[in-house]
Amino acid sequence: MSERKETSTVNWSEASVMITGGTGSFGNKFVEIMLERYHPRRLVVFSRDELKQSEMMTRFKHPSLRFFVGDVRDKERLERAMHGIDVVVHAAALKQITSCEYNPFEAIQTNVIGVKNVIDAAIDQGVKRVMAISTDKAVNPINLYGATKLCAEKLVVQGNAYGHPRSTIFSVVRYGNVIGSRGSVIPLFEEQKRTGMVTVTDPSMTRFWIRLDEGVDFAIRCTERMRGGEIFVPKIPSMRIVDLVEAIAPGCRLDVIGIRPGEKLHEMLISEDEVRQAVEFDDMFVIEPIYPSWPFPAWEGGKRATNRYSSDANHWWLSGAEMREMARG
Repeated sequence: MSERKETSTVNWSEASVMITGGTGSFGNKFVEIMLERYHPRRLVVFSRDELKQSEMMTRFKHPSLRFFVGDVRDKERLERAMHGIDVVVHAAALKQITSCEYNPFEAIQTNVIGVKNVIDAAIDQGVKRVMAISTDKAVNPINLYGATKLCAEKLVVQGNAYGHPRSTIFSVVRYGNVIGSRGSVIPLFEEQKRTGMVTVTDPSMTRFWIRLDEGVDFAIRCTERMRGGEIFVPKIPSMRIVDLVEAIAPGCRLDVIGIRPGEKLHEMLISEDEVRQAVEFDDMFVIEPIYPSWPFPAWEGGKRATNRYSSDANHWWLSGAEMREMARG
């Protein structure tokens, strides 16, 4: 398989960049990496939480950093925030599965209608690139959160039909569980190990894993190389949940509580039906759009994928030592 030879088409030092959901786990790490490595001309944090923004102001003291209190449900506020912006990374979402099930239309308001607002505002304000952050839950969804992210992916990809003629392009990054993000099971296991017993829903469960900084790095690299309409999927390792327990809480007893509603036994990043659109490279897959009504150049230098990409059929498995190292990182 040949290496990709492409170089960045984003001059970050001259770019104005905006991150929605900027006070979340992804947003904080994105801001940190952007300021340390890429030095954008302006970096706008857009989020609803003024307290978290205040905390970020204290942590990151940088002349290029700006903060907008706003909600992706508010298109007018998005338009104001996107004025003069070149690149938008859209990470804002309601993502707690049980909360989305209990508050279904709230999830739709943020995760679906909010995405439409981001797309419309970006086109109207002349943003050049929009990269949306998605999740494995969008593949063959069985809960509302996954269903809203599937809708979001479809909206973002087809946003190119309107944006491409006006020089605004849209793409998606999709990956699995993030080590170090809020809501991760690892802090739960670390807390439970004090009792000597860890709760597990099903011992045969497997999950994909990626570090937070790796997810941010991948999103930035894909933003540099996007053509508009792709879904980028990184090649990341899997781990069995019982091996994760042994890595994080060695010697603890398992309390098997049964799989929860809306939870999958194994995760999937590329479904059997998506394989036909997927191009495989050494470090990632690129899922090309099914119905591109805009000029979409096919990705070259890779090979056509042949199998679904799921956590149980992965070729890359983490050892306990590797997981402990990733968790410390």
